[in-house]
Amino acid sequence: MRISLFVTCMNNILYPETGQAVVTVLERLGHEVDYIQSQTCCGQMHLNAGYRTEGLDLARDVMASFERADIIVVPSGSCTSTMRHLWRDVAQDENDDQLVADAAEFAPKVFEFTELLVDVLGVTDVGATFERRVTYHPTCHSLRSLRVGDRPLQLLREVRGIELVELPENDSCCGFGGLFAVKNPDTSAAMGLDKIANVLASGAEVLCASDNSCLTHLAALAKKSGSLVPTLNANATPSNTSFEVKHIAEILASTKNGA
Repeated sequence: MRISLFVTCMNNILYPETGQAVVTVLERLGHEVDYIQSQTCCGQMHLNAGYRTEGLDLARDVMASFERADIIVVPSGSCTSTMRHLWRDVAQDENDDQLVADAAEFAPKVFEFTELLVDVLGVTDVGATFERRVTYHPTCHSLRSLRVGDRPLQLLREVRGIELVELPENDSCCGFGGLFAVKNPDTSAAMGLDKIANVLASGAEVLCASDNSCLTHLAALAKKSGSLVPTLNANATPSNTSFEVKHIAEILASTKNGA
């Protein structure tokens, strides 16, 4: 199957290893991954900030770039939600009937990474090995907008060598919320610190999620509070006073010793 990768702005600029991990997993499963060079931002931050004209222009650009794609994989719940729901909702508010129709036609071929693996490709065992104690944070967009449910956990449970532990209060927001963290920094930080306390309580060495935006927020707060290990040696003694963050795609792409 030929699958087009929408890598997202954050991954393209800050976390290229996440996009590489998506490609690794899909190619391991025998699929061809296409990267369309003309892709741009999905417009999520513009639309959330009230810049509707600019955000919808970006939506049109993305749809034009991926016009010939049959299936699009996105390693981000929030960007997937934007492409599947927000474009059409804002276009309706703006009475742009053509964009509403275009967005509605485009949406069914957009899949968050774990959705694609489980629902479209029909796999939960992707041949991964990751010998670490891991907990999973379900991000708000993946949990509430996309309703991915336990698909990420189905995939993680099949990883060889993994010790998957439950995250207390796992359905609570990490406090990032894009502009929420900017406009309400004190509240955002307090929510993030609550999430970090739950990660530490789980005893996990690694916190994973499907959105690097949430992981960036938590990593920054954890680093400031002394709870983050930037690169924890695979042979280090497990600790409940520090943890590492990884996108779920990187865990699913791993094949040895949790590296």
